[in-house]
Amino acid sequence: MVNFQTSSRTVGVVMDIARQSEIYLRGSGYDTWSWYSDNSHSITCFESATIMGFIYVFSSAEELISKWKFEQQKALSSHSAALRMSGDKAWNVYSVFLTGDKDQSRQREVEQIEEDFSLTRKIARVNINTSKDIEYALLPITEIKAKPIFSDAGFEDKFRSRLSSVSDDVLNAFLGDQNSEEIAKMLLEQK
Repeated sequence: MVNFQTSSRTVGVVMDIARQSEIYLRGSGYDTWSWYSDNSHSITCFESATIMGFIYVFSSAEELISKWKFEQQKALSSHSAALRMSGDKAWNVYSVFLTGDKDQSRQREVEQIEEDFSLTRKIARVNINTSKDIEYALLPITEIKAKPIFSDAGFEDKFRSRLSSVSDDVLNAFLGDQNSEEIAKMLLEQK
């Protein structure tokens, strides 16, 4: 869902941070659901086999800074029974505090929230305005997605240099079209 924000100078599209975070986390293997606190402030809850937590979205950096402790405590209190029953997972509870506010002057103050190690682990970010911003903010709780780059350039030379203790006949058979039984027999004879 997209909201339009207007000011005297611009008309811009405001991303639904909660919804996009939920979509990203589902794509990363999490179960997600929305929970509404008593004042109808929506919180996105998430859980995997090893991690659970809450995403809080604030309208400004100022609101995030002033309300994060209260909102965290409210969510933890409301979910305390489930947290107690979660076993070891209770050690991996995250509170994620996000805002689309672009106030860079408050960025460091918001990020310092992560240094508060009480109750939950924390991620706090300002300037969340794209899907990439969400991805970067949630990196600490998602799997590593690095894709190794393989090149077959020089493969045979690298392979031969790493197996220098194996005879050239065996290496040629392995790199050729010899069947595995023949190669095994050659290796046994080599010893």
